[in-house]
Amino acid sequence: MSQLQKLVKLFLSYPTEVRYKDAKRLLTAFGFEEVRSKGSHHIFRNEDGQILPIPKQGGKKVGERYIERIIEVLRLEEYDAQEKDD
Repeated sequence: MSQLQKLVKLFLSYPTEVRYKDAKRLLTAFGFEEVRSKGSHHIFRNEDGQILPIPKQGGKKVGERYIERIIEVLRLEEYDAQEKDD
């Protein structure tokens, strides 16, 4: 199992929080680019123009609301099902 697959499994377990660097790694792997890193929220955008703000405040982790949004936007459930078929 690749690191990306492990990260997808982590997010699909619907944890209450994840580390910012894991959220960033997953978004980057799915084609998102960090376009702004000022303030408390870092902004990620993909080539289709979809925007995802992700909070980064000190040692705090990314919360459940943002995790659910990432799962939805990246279509992780569909990705995981496709990986199982391959």
